[in-house]
Amino acid sequence: MPSARLLDVSRLVSRAGRVLTGVDRVEAAYLRALLAAPEPLFGLVRTPLGYLLLDEAGLRASLPALVAGADWGRAGPLARLTRPGAPERAAAEATLRRRAIARAPHARLASLLTRRLPHGTACLLVGHTGLTEEALSAMKSVPGAIVTAFIHDTIPLDHPEYCRPGTAQRFTEMLAATAAHADLILTSTGAAATSIRRRLPVPLPVRGVPLGVDLAPPEPLPDGLSPTAPYFIAIGTLEPRKNLGLLLDVWEELAERPQLYLCGTRGWENPVFFARLDEAPAEVIERPGLTDGQLATLLSGARALLMPSLAEGFGLPAHEALARGVPVVALDLPVWRESLGDRPVYLRESDAYQWRASVSALAADAGGGAPPYEPPDWASHFKVVLSMT
Repeated sequence: MPSARLLDVSRLVSRAGRVLTGVDRVEAAYLRALLAAPEPLFGLVRTPLGYLLLDEAGLRASLPALVAGADWGRAGPLARLTRPGAPERAAAEATLRRRAIARAPHARLASLLTRRLPHGTACLLVGHTGLTEEALSAMKSVPGAIVTAFIHDTIPLDHPEYCRPGTAQRFTEMLAATAAHADLILTSTGAAATSIRRRLPVPLPVRGVPLGVDLAPPEPLPDGLSPTAPYFIAIGTLEPRKNLGLLLDVWEELAERPQLYLCGTRGWENPVFFARLDEAPAEVIERPGLTDGQLATLLSGARALLMPSLAEGFGLPAHEALARGVPVVALDLPVWRESLGDRPVYLRESDAYQWRASVSALAADAGGGAPPYEPPDWASHFKVVLSMT
């Protein structure tokens, strides 16, 4: 076992004041699990002024705000200057600066870590934003350190057309830095592991370990949200690869339109789709910002989760839906076949008739449901991960 562990929590800090989504929730699960492990835990936070190092006490004090949305307090003048327009993140970094056991400018991160971390520390990076030459080389400079990177998928390289400009180049640089300094790469599926191995500039161990699925307890829906059965739901950032324009096409052609809830914030490179949403298509309702508990309530009452995504990493909403007995309708992707088998209803993107027919059939079937499904759990995930890191 390692003498200690270091977890980069910069991504969680960057989400201050916002609802956690896919990768954020994975980093949150790692923080909880490593705090429960017997080895001492340190946390690393990247800020505009440099890096902050927290010990286990600092991480425990910050846990409610990092993973459950508790208030970070107010930011001081310096924090507000470094994060203009982002008051919650500024407040988070100000609070963490006070709780840090050490700080260092960017160029001195290696010196900070070698002075403060025990020999043989296991370093883990779960959010892609931390996979930089600067951070990885500094971690590797700690004597006896084992560096593990979690790469969730290779979508920026497989489908650059769905990403922000420059994302593919940054991802290529991330892979190069990871290959140069990491000892192990983790990912969530065998399909992703195969793609990562193919993309690495040098051989490196890559292990696919399914993510755990947390089922949040239902919470009352917010005022003004009163779904009318039958209704359908799509969950996730409204970005190009989610292919949600297909659902608008389907809804336009339905003779009887049930409600369709789009639960996610608006993303990037999607102006045509956003323009269509701004025209308020009939029975299509945008609801960003719902809590996990509110999403659980809305999802549990839906006739189906609709996922016309053109690419997915792990797809936590599909696992959650099936675990709650809610059918999933999706495109036939390798990631779904690997992790969900024949449980979803698979349709072709080009078959608009089948999409309309499936929605109409599900809307009319009040007694239908998904086949039984026991989702993967975090205990199994960390049993594997902690044995390797």
